[in-house]
Amino acid sequence: MANARIAKIFGKTALQALPTIFGIVVLNFLLLKMLPGDVADTIAMESGSATEESMAAIRERLGLNLGLFEQVVNYLNNLAHFDLGKSARLGVPVTDLIVGRLPDTLLLVLSALGFALVIGIVLGWVMSAFAGKWPDRVISVVLMLIYAIPGFWLGLMAIVLFSVTMNWLPSNGNASIGAGLTGLDAFVDRLRHLIMPALSLSLFYAAVYARLTRATMLEVQQQDFMRTAAAKGLHPVVLQFRHALRNALIPVTTVAGMHLGNMLGGAMVVETVFGWPGMGRLALDSVVNRDFSVLLGILLLSSILVIIANVVVDILQSWLDPRIELR
Repeated sequence: MANARIAKIFGKTALQALPTIFGIVVLNFLLLKMLPGDVADTIAMESGSATEESMAAIRERLGLNLGLFEQVVNYLNNLAHFDLGKSARLGVPVTDLIVGRLPDTLLLVLSALGFALVIGIVLGWVMSAFAGKWPDRVISVVLMLIYAIPGFWLGLMAIVLFSVTMNWLPSNGNASIGAGLTGLDAFVDRLRHLIMPALSLSLFYAAVYARLTRATMLEVQQQDFMRTAAAKGLHPVVLQFRHALRNALIPVTTVAGMHLGNMLGGAMVVETVFGWPGMGRLALDSVVNRDFSVLLGILLLSSILVIIANVVVDILQSWLDPRIELR
């Protein structure tokens, strides 16, 4: 029964999201077309034949010589047939390029989100438990420093410290090339490559969740049901985790769902710094080469992932607090 209800919610959300996705696609298409240059410039320069005739032939072959309205209609028609088109520069279907990079990006973003939630919730709980005392003050100062330092700079400093100086962790890629590792060794190698980029992407959000968890837990602890549970003799640890923390997680999960889109954008910088072969690197290469069909596919998929994340957050909140009705 619950599974059918969740499936129905996903179906209704998909129908409600169609106008939003349509608007995002059209807006992105128009904004990219306003940028100077196109992929024909890149192809002509790489081939060494950047003449007016050759560039006109390339634009005609790619349909770039058509009017803006006709290009939009053609792109939407392709999307209606689940076709994201081909990379004009590489000649490879956009779907194949994205599918090849999507697992690495999801691994990085979801790991970063997991690190941020665990670190933020734990620090927030400690700060609320020692509110006004020295642990609360020390952690608050550290969080303020994390707020002020850009994530990419933390990543660069991590490379200098843990890769160059101590030689503990690899600084580039997602696996050791040519190592031929399998099983547990391959998993450990992948984890070693993941730690620094995931932490670099997660620290800012961990600071946000820590402050939010602290504020929410302090507010929940003043509620009547908390005093009633304490008067009934409930153990303080059970009281904190079953009641205070569970209620404090509701706003934290809401903000985390909203941050997924920001993390997908931040992954572009982190993937560039650490040479992580995900969609962020692919998007950056597409911008540099004016390969807008690939970039449009990445933007569309990112929008869909954010919508899915918000539905998952709604379901999670209904589990955390049964008073929240799942509609």
